[in-house]
Amino acid sequence: MVDVPNQAGVGIGLIVIGSLLFIPGIGIGSSSLVFVSLVAAALLLTVGTYLFGTSEPGRSV
Repeated sequence: MVDVPNQAGVGIGLIVIGSLLFIPGIGIGSSSLVFVSLVAAALLLTVGTYLFGTSEPGRSV
């Protein structure tokens, strides 16, 4: 089994949750709830990508 550091695991989880939050944006309706979910998705993807990218020692990609 692959050993995933804790920070990378949290990053992967946030990326998955953020990706799932983009699903309501596919619909045609544009309510404020959809807008809030898109903003939350973008924030979670940004934080998840940062955590995953900086989980290993050394220079970040």
